[in-house]
Amino acid sequence: MKAQVRTLTGEVAHEIDLPEIFNEEYRPDLIKRAVLALQSTRFQPHGTDPYAGLRTSAESWGSGRGVAQIPRLKNGSKAARVPQATGGRAAHPPKVEKILVKEINRKEKRKAFRSAVAASTYTDLVRGRGHLFEGDLPLVFDDQFEGITRTGDVIAALTVLGVYADVERAKGSRKVRAGRGTMRGRRYKQRKSVLIVTGGEPLRAARNLAGVDAVAVDQLNTELLAPGTQAGRLTIWTESAIRRLEEFS
Repeated sequence: MKAQVRTLTGEVAHEIDLPEIFNEEYRPDLIKRAVLALQSTRFQPHGTDPYAGLRTSAESWGSGRGVAQIPRLKNGSKAARVPQATGGRAAHPPKVEKILVKEINRKEKRKAFRSAVAASTYTDLVRGRGHLFEGDLPLVFDDQFEGITRTGDVIAALTVLGVYADVERAKGSRKVRAGRGTMRGRRYKQRKSVLIVTGGEPLRAARNLAGVDAVAVDQLNTELLAPGTQAGRLTIWTESAIRRLEEFS
């Protein structure tokens, strides 16, 4: 399998042979498991105070009074402590010792990553995620792309490649989230756009573009390739990233 390497002006410089990873079988089930396992590592343990609802003087009156034998506050008759009472403790509160991280086998995780990389070359799958682009996949720039230092030059290169319409799509999708999340540091929701993978340092000039993620090939993971567990993200590679890909897969 070959891919065309393009210059910053959009001209075809030459062709390269793609590594064997791009021929991997498409396994959406493994990709979903790997992404959920990765997301679970970011969960923050939380729970209630173990003594919440128990700091009370309540004791049961015992039998013989013609009332329910539940703990009642001293100097009164109000029920407390038990879950079924108003103001009582929670029945099954969250506990910090709950295991939140989902496990996945090493071989399954590796195969999921390879499958997600291969899925980024499936035209129908990428278009099915809503991405807008022109030409054939995969999209590969020569290594001059890694030397860009201005966001305007990145936009010009993406326009020449025929993928900047996807960035504009992501920019137009930004909206205020519904619900309490607006108060908790996640006020806006926005579609994912292009993933830029370089062989050396991440392309800093692209970090302000809407929906764009720019990472080095050694930072690549299944979640970046399949946001929301859905594989087929529009991905732009540099030639050196393609050559180094097998080292990290």
